[in-house]
Amino acid sequence: MIQFYAPDIETTLTLPPAESAHCVKVLRKKAGDEIVVTDGRGRRFACRLTLPDPRGAMVEILKIEEIPSHWGVKIVLAVAPSKNMDRMEWFVEKAVEIGVDKIIMLKCERSERKVVKIERLQKIALSAMNQSLKTVVPEIVEMTDIRDLIRAQFDGEKFFGYCSDEVKRRELIGEYRPGSNVLIMIGPEGDFSPREVGEAIASGFLPVTFGESRLRTETAALYAVQSIHILNSIASMREGLCPSKSTESNND
Repeated sequence: MIQFYAPDIETTLTLPPAESAHCVKVLRKKAGDEIVVTDGRGRRFACRLTLPDPRGAMVEILKIEEIPSHWGVKIVLAVAPSKNMDRMEWFVEKAVEIGVDKIIMLKCERSERKVVKIERLQKIALSAMNQSLKTVVPEIVEMTDIRDLIRAQFDGEKFFGYCSDEVKRRELIGEYRPGSNVLIMIGPEGDFSPREVGEAIASGFLPVTFGESRLRTETAALYAVQSIHILNSIASMREGLCPSKSTESNND
């Protein structure tokens, strides 16, 4: 299945120019062909192409489905972008494919990169959403000072990856409680500064590790998000295997 993105499909019945060109010129869709469209806000539309115009293909809507994110919790990654933006673009693509609600570009004292073209990352996130057949496009947030993020309210568990053993650290997979919203900070390749570490801990962030290997920034972020998904999946499977009290037989 190929999915198209049109945020205003329900009101305009028209695909955006780039999606129209892909649909008509590349895939050679014709009038009467059925296509799948998402608005990026959790809804998928089964449509029939009525006007195969590569500048603005028009459709009629046949069916609407509500398809929320399948992981059921809010996952937020705050990542200090590396100097090599190719790596960050790859990270955004893969994180969206795995499943994430928000990605924040984090500015730290030791950050190698202070400016990021957020529009490019947003386009990559949209493409990854379609590729992985999700219906909710994650929010990509511009550069945010770590002090502002640390002070902001968050309803869930808060962690940050840290390399130094100067403070007590625990394994992320042993500390995260499945079913909880989670915010994870990943610092620059020079790691968080001692001041940032102290302020994060004081604000309720728990320092964690991601296994025995030292990982690059983007690898650590992917390890973190995949770990959250695996832990929640395991918890869901265990709940499914445990019979509820209402279904248990009483042999007394």
